[in-house]
Amino acid sequence: MRLPNIIAAELDKLRTLPAVVLVAVATAVVGVALAAALTASAAATQGEAVSTTGVSTTGISTTDVLAQAVPFVQTGLILLGVLPVSHELAGRQLRTTLAAVPRRGMLLAGKTVATLVAAALTAAAAVGGLLGAATVTAYLTDAPVAAGRIDAGPVLGAVAYLVLIGLLSHAIALLVRGPVPALVGTLSLVLIVSPLLASLSEHARWLPDRAAAQLYAPADEVLTAATGALVMLAWIALVGTLATVLFVRRDP
Repeated sequence: MRLPNIIAAELDKLRTLPAVVLVAVATAVVGVALAAALTASAAATQGEAVSTTGVSTTGISTTDVLAQAVPFVQTGLILLGVLPVSHELAGRQLRTTLAAVPRRGMLLAGKTVATLVAAALTAAAAVGGLLGAATVTAYLTDAPVAAGRIDAGPVLGAVAYLVLIGLLSHAIALLVRGPVPALVGTLSLVLIVSPLLASLSEHARWLPDRAAAQLYAPADEVLTAATGALVMLAWIALVGTLATVLFVRRDP
């Protein structure tokens, strides 16, 4: 049992799961569609402003489009992190896996690395498609992209954010085992609880998604991109450690 072999086997599992492939492709497609729609809407707004005031604009910022689209695209990474592991843990397939790889710690390491690879590829495809769609749509609607506004920092930060969200959902799925609790819990956190708490308290910045969002849309007065990423990694480490302890000790 070597870790590279386990990682290769877990990646092969992901490749052969139709739901995983569908989610990865759908995430990229949704990113492209969202970027096109947001850019077209911004172009229409700029056109109305020019016709009303007679003042020309400097163009559409793809970074702004990125910041608006990522909160929606993250749903695909959550599904990608939850579905494979929860499917295996909820069924009888885990017994077969443990018979082949009885060293549970190494097995979890292989699963986590495989999830990291899948999340990174999906995130890169989604962000790349998103930026491409935003740029093409801007030019097709005669609303050029603002000069100097395509910054590599937010782009790479968006990819990193999506990967971290995928890893967090993977850790939550390992912890709760069932696909429904994992999906409901993670989606509720990032789509309901986080925005609600952010409107009520400044301490919402310490939630994992709020902290990691500084990677691509820095707006917090306390957290930077680096400290926000560290907060997110601390959440992943906490949930992942608890999930690992339970996985190693409890009956499959």
